[in-house]
Amino acid sequence: MDLAAQETDVIEAYADSLWLEKGLSPNTISAYRLDLQAFSDWLAPRGQSLLTISKVDVLDYLGAQQRSKLSARSAARMLSCLRGFYRLQCREKRIAEDPTLDIDSPKLGRPLPKSLSEQDVDALLAAPNIDDPLELRDKAMLELLYASGLRISELVGLKFTQLSLSQGLVRVVGKGDKERLVPIGEEASLWVQRFVSAGRSSLLAAGNAPDVVFPSRRGQMMTRQTFWHRVKFHALQAGLSSEISPHTLRHAFATHLINHGADLRVVQLLLGHSDLSTTQIYTHVARERMKTLHSAHHPRG
Repeated sequence: MDLAAQETDVIEAYADSLWLEKGLSPNTISAYRLDLQAFSDWLAPRGQSLLTISKVDVLDYLGAQQRSKLSARSAARMLSCLRGFYRLQCREKRIAEDPTLDIDSPKLGRPLPKSLSEQDVDALLAAPNIDDPLELRDKAMLELLYASGLRISELVGLKFTQLSLSQGLVRVVGKGDKERLVPIGEEASLWVQRFVSAGRSSLLAAGNAPDVVFPSRRGQMMTRQTFWHRVKFHALQAGLSSEISPHTLRHAFATHLINHGADLRVVQLLLGHSDLSTTQIYTHVARERMKTLHSAHHPRG
């Protein structure tokens, strides 16, 4: 049997073990199979095979992948695949020593929350047809969400007793029954008032609504899933990604405040975060945006 066939056999044996012992999905097994094949292909011109390598070969390969702009997350998956593969080879006594021992995984940065540019937010807020009561409700909800950074559960459950349009404030009871006061600004106040005056009554005809500010088309309290679908609908209408969610607007609220110089502790209070470290992620979002702008527009970027 030639070397290529031997490599294929050991890769397929590992793929079988992933299915039999771990019950991994076909997609995950396929990804691991491709990772191993790529490593095997890299080794072949060097006169090496999957079962003859040393730790140095693994490090050289990971270094080559890093130089080819492989992301830290992909490199971590690659190393995880190799570790599992070589543990099996040691267990089956095909090799005497695991070449992946004591190799540190690439450090993965905390994933940045997805946000929207201010232009994207403007497009989303302009998407609803305000002549339709249902879309006028959506417009008011989107404006309030961007103005306040409310969680989706806080928004759909908002009651009139929590809202003071004259003062431009909303009183929110968030996680852990913690209460906070959030200013909502003139623009959001005007749209909420317009909906309450001109659109809300037509949604109540279908049911006997509780005192929620934003009832569903059946006159009941809206579910979080319903509003998520409404946001997705308007995002597509605005030519934006269908992956936009209500939480994306909460992220945009925080990021744009920090971009315009808001104090981090103020943003923490507005979002209802109990720990400042949770809020600090938004400084990274803002920093990445500034780096992008600097790179695009600075003469020595």
